[in-house]
Amino acid sequence: KQPAAGTTDNASAAPAGEGIDGTWKADLATVQIDTKPDQFLLKDGKFSCPSCTPPLTVAADGAFHAVAGRAYADSIAVKVDDDHNVTESSKKGSQDLGDTKYSVSADGKTLTVTFTDSSVPNAKPVTGKFTETRTADAPAGAHALSGSWKMDKYDNVSDEGLTVTYKLDGDTLHMTSPAGTSYDAKLDGTPAPIKGDIGGTTASVKKTGDNVYEETDSRDGKVVGVTDMTVDGGKLHVVSQDKRNGSTTKYDANRS
Repeated sequence: KQPAAGTTDNASAAPAGEGIDGTWKADLATVQIDTKPDQFLLKDGKFSCPSCTPPLTVAADGAFHAVAGRAYADSIAVKVDDDHNVTESSKKGSQDLGDTKYSVSADGKTLTVTFTDSSVPNAKPVTGKFTETRTADAPAGAHALSGSWKMDKYDNVSDEGLTVTYKLDGDTLHMTSPAGTSYDAKLDGTPAPIKGDIGGTTASVKKTGDNVYEETDSRDGKVVGVTDMTVDGGKLHVVSQDKRNGSTTKYDANRS
């Protein structure tokens, strides 16, 4: 998921353009995502997503249904708004985690996805919108959302999902985010809990070079993501690998 922000007491201790200390905001124009197409099938009252992690099948009747094997949701509801629009909502226990709205263009070639992520308790939701392009048609008799879609670009993401603050204190890297998550990780790779993460994810951080850091995120004893961060003057180059689905996301963040 996305980083987020805050302020540090000693962000000014590092000379401008040097070190990881400070607040960084991702530049959406630089985002590059290498991932397999999203696959959906909405037909005969059921919604399936074989490309989801893990794969998902749930009744598309607007009611919440229990789902297994997901760190951030234990029930999901899929509501067919009309023949081109669908809303997916999720919960963990009684906590509403947010909505994802899928809207297929009139010509059926473009999918616009609008999301609200409320998964961090007592934090402002992360909101955003992105578009995908159709790569495989919907089967006969299926909803327009059905078929395969390839990520195109992010149109917008709220600041909570773009901004993150780092503070290096001796051998400990502190991360804070306006999305409500934070950690205090030793640079020897010792796992540190990500506070505010309802999935129980931990972060292990190592300094692998001058102004180069590697963060490894784990959950339930398995590595779920590896992110390399390189400070280059006023930019932070980020390469993030999702070990669950094999996708890679690259972007630059600017010091703010």
